[in-house]
Amino acid sequence: MRIIVFNWRDMAHPRAGGAEVYTRNVTQAWAEAGHEVTLFCASVADAPAEEILEGIRIVRRGGRHSVYTQARRYYATRPAGYYDLVVDEVNTRPFGCPRWAGDTRVAALVHQVAREVWHHEAPLPVALLGRYLLEPRWLNAYRHVPVMTVSESSATSLAAYGLQDVTVVPEGFTDPPPLADPGGSGPARESRPTLIWVGRLARNKRPLDALEAFERVREELPDVQLWVLGAGPLEQALRDVAPEGVTFFGRVSETEKYRLFSRAHALIATSVREGWGLTVTEAASAGTPAIAYDVPGLRDSVAASGGYLVRPSPSALARRVTELLPTFAGGLMPEVRPGGVLPWRDVASLLLEGMLADATARIPASAPTPRPG
Repeated sequence: MRIIVFNWRDMAHPRAGGAEVYTRNVTQAWAEAGHEVTLFCASVADAPAEEILEGIRIVRRGGRHSVYTQARRYYATRPAGYYDLVVDEVNTRPFGCPRWAGDTRVAALVHQVAREVWHHEAPLPVALLGRYLLEPRWLNAYRHVPVMTVSESSATSLAAYGLQDVTVVPEGFTDPPPLADPGGSGPARESRPTLIWVGRLARNKRPLDALEAFERVREELPDVQLWVLGAGPLEQALRDVAPEGVTFFGRVSETEKYRLFSRAHALIATSVREGWGLTVTEAASAGTPAIAYDVPGLRDSVAASGGYLVRPSPSALARRVTELLPTFAGGLMPEVRPGGVLPWRDVASLLLEGMLADATARIPASAPTPRPG
């Protein structure tokens, strides 16, 4: 099959995130299975306009806003019916493929809707316009195409926008994780109570909530420390206000990330919403529980892996951390596991099956119940 995927970024983009990790792994699996795969995305400085990486043709055109127009223009250069499947990957703004790629099968891949994120990432007039006019209008065009998503939370949000042909396919995961010493017992936990926060340093991830909660925890546990992994527009502002005991690591390799997960006692997650919350799964694979906000996406990954959900506020997060962390640091770590996920090849197979199916087939999931927050 010839498959083209439209996504606003690829892994070469400095703002690449979880959606790009998902796209890379799924498209690689499709290419390995013998499909001819093209990924269309925005241009990146110092990256070629076209190249083939790991069997995938990557085409880069346009910028943050013009990539959508360039996508349509690129598609028009191919003969009618050239592709067997068009994948419109929706990251807030969709590409609108159902309107201009009618000569072939179109499916949408939506990791999450924006909803509340608009109010964290855009000024008030734009946020209101985006949440109550633009996003509903954009998604309305996908009522009659197969829509794939990664969690029941996202499926519920999509249904609220009137989309009914939605299939939930589990997140993918690489197991075992890339630890520096996969054959050994792994690194020892820190001697000090240690929290870890991982994500893009942007408003919708609420890293300031993590710092505020940490300050409250320090009042009860003075020797606690917080490791912050990731980069983004808020990095300097966060460094300026961070209290003693916070260490910023920036962007790290996968091996280093898992090493730090293995040394910490708990992950704290404070996003406004997630598609799934892959950091929860990654932490669980290192035996590290999550204490996370009870929001869409995070409630799915925490339920699947085992962990703790709290009301979305720094005070509630701090109270729960203060209760649990001394026990964890004392050597009584709870049992957690990376649940609700599948190997990437299985995810790619299920995704393609759902995109080509004529009827929605939901994929059942069995998962432990999250511990009460």
